Amino acid sequence: MLKIRNLLLGLTLVLMSAVVLAEDLVVYHIDDATVAPKALRNVQNHLDVDPLAKISVVSHANGVDFLMTDAKDPKGNPYTDLIKPLVQRGVTFEVCQITLKNRNLKPEQFMGEVVYTPSGVVRLAKLQHDGAAYIKP
Repeated sequence: MLKIRNLLLGLTLVLMSAVVLAEDLVVYHIDDATVAPKALRNVQNHLDVDPLAKISVVSHANGVDFLMTDAKDPKGNPYTDLIKPLVQRGVTFEVCQITLKNRNLKPEQFMGEVVYTPSGVVRLAKLQHDGAAYIKP
């Protein structure tokens, strides 16, 4: 009886590990805010098809502009209306601190949903090293 219980416990752990490994790790790279509408649609579509995907959006250079507090898409809609639901679905939006320094920007100028990374390029490399699929819209 103990052998069967241990076997079942082992199988359960293997299955749970398979589910964790089934989560895709993906990074979307944005260095130009003009691609933000397309990128956000891509991220939304990605999650609609693969809701378990763990997605990070890493931005640097002019790509951080769509994450600023009052940023609007070309149709005049606030980007925050698109970003908040994605954050609720587990997407992280990362802003490069080197960009902030080089452009004299302050964290207060950005949406509360963003997180900061010391270097956007280094973060991209690290995520790819960790197995993330790289997407540049």
